Amino acid sequence: MAVIPMFPLGSVLLPGEQLPLHIFEPRYQEMLRDCLTTEDPSFGVVLIERGHEAGGGDARHDIATMAHIVAHQDIGDGRHIVECIGAERIRVDAWLEDDPYPRADARKWPDDDAPVPDAEFDALHEKIRELYHLIGKLAEAEGSEPPGEPAFSELPAGAGERLFTLASMVPMGQSDRQDILKAPSASTRIAALTDGLDNITDIVRFRLQ
Repeated sequence: MAVIPMFPLGSVLLPGEQLPLHIFEPRYQEMLRDCLTTEDPSFGVVLIERGHEAGGGDARHDIATMAHIVAHQDIGDGRHIVECIGAERIRVDAWLEDDPYPRADARKWPDDDAPVPDAEFDALHEKIRELYHLIGKLAEAEGSEPPGEPAFSELPAGAGERLFTLASMVPMGQSDRQDILKAPSASTRIAALTDGLDNITDIVRFRLQ
């Protein structure tokens, strides 16, 4: 367990996803300065359960993702553009005072990388293809650019990482994404991803009607 600087957001960061940030609040400017003095500049990204990103006073979930800083640019007045990559999951054991910025006692929460039958991945791929087809039809009906075809050729080898990557392809709600992040096993993550897929597919079908 360690004290980890935390960045509450209104969106979920899944392992493997890219996260661009504009750092402008003084508390996060200080957090960034502290992070950049470490050998591995990183912080936790956690979904806000209630409240707002700016100003503090929010309620937060207890399962989060470490964000590793891969690039940053000073754009003046203490503001920075920061590029991050989502990495390992963490579990928050206790929230500390937001002084000088949000912090938590947290520990790494390794992913359950139990084998998943190929047939289950094939079923997920088919559901995602169907969703993209429906989104394409909706885009054409609304006169916008349809999305490209989903690519399944370069997915991570591990079942857990692969499921996170598949989830990042699906434009689902933040609650569904949090359910996927906090799923303790591959089987429960498949169920959460399937539920998220079904929810967004139903929404797109309704809009097509």
